[in-house]
Amino acid sequence: MKIKISLLLLGGILFSSSCTNLDEELYDRVQDNNFGQTPKEIETLVGGAYSSLRGFADEISNNWPASEYVFFLNEVASDEAIIPTRGTDWYDGGQYIQAHRHTWDAQNKMILSAWRYNYAGISKINSIIYQIDKSGLTEDAKTPIYAELRAVRAYYYYNLLDLFGNVPIITDFEDLDLPSNSTRAEVFQFVEQELLETIPYLPSGKVYSKFTQHVANAILARLYLNAESFIGTPRWQDCIEVCQKISGYTLEPDIFANFATNNETSGESILAIPYANDAGTLGNYMSSMSYHYLQRFAVSPTGDYPWSANGMCATPGVYSTFEDADRRKAAMLQGDQINLATGSVIIMDSGEPLSYTEDVSNLEDCKQNEGVRLNKYEINAGDQWERDNDFVLIRYAEILMMQAECYVRLGSPDLARPFIDQITARAGVETPATIDLDYLDKELLREFLFEGKRRTDNIRFGTFFQPWWGNPNATPAYRAIFPIPQQELDKNSNLQQNPGY
Repeated sequence: MKIKISLLLLGGILFSSSCTNLDEELYDRVQDNNFGQTPKEIETLVGGAYSSLRGFADEISNNWPASEYVFFLNEVASDEAIIPTRGTDWYDGGQYIQAHRHTWDAQNKMILSAWRYNYAGISKINSIIYQIDKSGLTEDAKTPIYAELRAVRAYYYYNLLDLFGNVPIITDFEDLDLPSNSTRAEVFQFVEQELLETIPYLPSGKVYSKFTQHVANAILARLYLNAESFIGTPRWQDCIEVCQKISGYTLEPDIFANFATNNETSGESILAIPYANDAGTLGNYMSSMSYHYLQRFAVSPTGDYPWSANGMCATPGVYSTFEDADRRKAAMLQGDQINLATGSVIIMDSGEPLSYTEDVSNLEDCKQNEGVRLNKYEINAGDQWERDNDFVLIRYAEILMMQAECYVRLGSPDLARPFIDQITARAGVETPATIDLDYLDKELLREFLFEGKRRTDNIRFGTFFQPWWGNPNATPAYRAIFPIPQQELDKNSNLQQNPGY
């Protein structure tokens, strides 16, 4: 019927897969007031909200947050990653080159995917709230359930605030009117209010992959950290105070424990999206999007590893940003790739050795082995295309770095040092004598490389608007947010395009 009905159908049809730990049977309508009386039925409904975080794919676009295109968009629009065209591969209408050069338009499919991912999740949650509302639960029993669902929805709206700024706020499942844009300031206020109102009713302890007070506070801290970018008003002290409410987490001694196959045991993980191949979860094949087609022989002597697509790699210069002693440098794969069966370097179809180089000759015509590759998540022989690694959204290192940055911005770099020291000690490098914003910008890149955060950091530090490798031109300020996708404008005459587009 209209745009909301389409979104609601997406929520009901596309997100029927369950969370890893839930034996879930989703319902597309409430049959009577007796539904929702048992913990199992409630778990079934709420599980749908978490399932939505994994995204979906259909004939329109791929909306996986751990792979294409939602993850791609944030990475390639930043200074840390590119998807160069390699022969006939990876041109895809020029959308990746547009993203890196900040020349996108409202037709870019990655932008459409980011919009659809978040609004489909919101639609799903609105439908679940409707079902809970019509259930036979008492009002007291509904309160914590509403809080959890609203907090997940606020996460989606935080993403939309960051990506698009001026977006419709839709909370009523039964409202069939075509929505209009809210201003970015109104969306900011909505996210803040939703989180503040729900935090008291969320679990106070640690619950893996669920929205707790700690998770909600972490999202609120992100909101305050980026407040100046979002609405022009800095909220540095507010960010610090919210971060100080997050407790019970520790840095893993090895940063890569956060990205291991069984990373659900990490004491650093605040929020992750669970994946398990044997449970049929879909959408987490990020590593296979980066490695060369023949990388499988460097993983297994028999090539017992899924096909790789030879796509995303680090922007030239990123690898050199790391000291050789920095343990985090292993998040990138560089140099000769050894065939485990022969002990020799893998030979590409061109007859040349498979040796990843930091330099990339040309964004439009890149050699197959150029660019260091994403290597942050653990891979093993026998892995399936769909990974078992849970996709990390928020970890405790970010809470430390947010506090450090806020203290520097408030003119107290000495207060930032204890937070930075924890990060650099784990990495095996020294904290410099002077902690300034330039250092923090680079340290954020090193710590959170390939975690989908860099575009937002670039905007906050101003580097987003400066020329970088592959993008020789300065970026105008209006491109800090993306255009409303043309497909959405065509469906809804009440939507207004973002300024500048």
